[in-house]
Amino acid sequence: MTTSTSGAPKPPSFKRSSPRKKSRLRSRRVAAGGGEAEAEAAVSPALTRALLPASVELDAVPPPVGRTLPRDFFEVDALDLAPRLLGKLLQRDEVVLRITEVEAYRPNDSACHGRFGITARTAPVFGPGGHAYVYLCYGLHMMLNVVADIEGVGAAVLIRSCSPVSGLETIQRRRGQQTEKPILLTGPGKVGQALGLSTDWSNHPLYTPGMLD
Repeated sequence: MTTSTSGAPKPPSFKRSSPRKKSRLRSRRVAAGGGEAEAEAAVSPALTRALLPASVELDAVPPPVGRTLPRDFFEVDALDLAPRLLGKLLQRDEVVLRITEVEAYRPNDSACHGRFGITARTAPVFGPGGHAYVYLCYGLHMMLNVVADIEGVGAAVLIRSCSPVSGLETIQRRRGQQTEKPILLTGPGKVGQALGLSTDWSNHPLYTPGMLD
């Protein structure tokens, strides 16, 4: 994972959610252009959701020039890491995606996979901050999460959507689609498909050069 030096929008300032009522969990959506609105999470309610404007087109984005993010960038509370990931670049092979929407999961959140402790599947969530946690959802979709905080905490940030920056032909082939212009990869399953991920990517460090940078 890299930080872009090509003038990407800065992540929005971010306020922590107030304590949630047990009867109904809600997520807070924050747009980079300012303003915020509460909306119920579509599938799994999460503590916090953050977005960039859904208007980035491939031909409007210069080729990615950046640097690999240091490990300590990720070793913060999931609520703090989520907005910091907006606008950052995910890379694998020739495919480069700009992160446009994320969702933070803290250890005590009811939708966090770490809430029941360490299992063979969830062990990566308890690993060092900056590692990947990839799991299969509904037997179809590979969901990419970035582990947050220090080792043993059990928190992560789900990458919900991205904008293609390069590698469009590969993305189209992996997704079985043909379009003249790239569209936002709205939905975490589409992101995993575009990157060609599998559960073997769990525990992959995102703060090292190569593959996912």
